[in-house]
Amino acid sequence: MDMTAYGTGLTTALTLILAIGAQNAFVLRQGIARAHVLPVCLTCALSDAILITLGVTSFARVAALLPMLDPALRLFGAGFLLWYGAKSFLRALRADDALQLAATGAGTLSQALVTCLLLTWANPHVYLDTVVLIGSLSTRFPGSEAAFGAGAVTASFGFFFALGYGARLLRPIFERPGAWRALEAAIGVTMWAIAASLLLGG
Repeated sequence: MDMTAYGTGLTTALTLILAIGAQNAFVLRQGIARAHVLPVCLTCALSDAILITLGVTSFARVAALLPMLDPALRLFGAGFLLWYGAKSFLRALRADDALQLAATGAGTLSQALVTCLLLTWANPHVYLDTVVLIGSLSTRFPGSEAAFGAGAVTASFGFFFALGYGARLLRPIFERPGAWRALEAAIGVTMWAIAASLLLGG
C-alpha cells in the first residue's frame, strides 16, 4: 500500500469532518445521552465509506450528475435541518431535567437511524466533501487511489467512534440542565446556519 497516499487521505478526511456540522452535532448528542451510540457511529462511518468509495472510483461520472441533484438536495436538506433545529430549540426551552431529557429525547433506534441517515444523505455538503473533493484529490495519486480512499475511510471511522464514545466523558457536565440547554441551543443554531447556507447556495 502507498503510505503517502494513505496518509494524505487520512489527514484530508480528518480536516473535512472535524468541523462541527449537522451530522457531528447529532452524534455528539447521542453520545452524551448514551443512546444508540454504536449503530449511529456505524451508520455515519459506513455512509462516509460508501460516498468516499464512490468518489474515488467514479468521480468524473458523479461530478457530471451533481448539477442535477444539487438543487433538490439543497431544498430537502434545508427543510429537514430547519425542522430539526426547531426541535432542538424547543428541547432547550423545556429542559428542566437534563438526565430525563437525555433518556426520553433520544428516541427509538429506528428514529435515531432515520435522523442520522437524513442528516448524512440529504446534506449536499457531504457529497461535496466526500465525492467531489476527496474524489478529485485521489486522482493526484495515479494507481494509488484505493490507498487514498482507505486513509479517508479510516479517518471517518476513527472520528465518529471517538466522537460518539468520547462524548460520554462530558456527561457529568451535562447533568446540569443549563449545560444541556446550551448544547441543544448550539445544535439548533448549527442546524439553522447550515440550512441558511444551503438555501443561499453556499
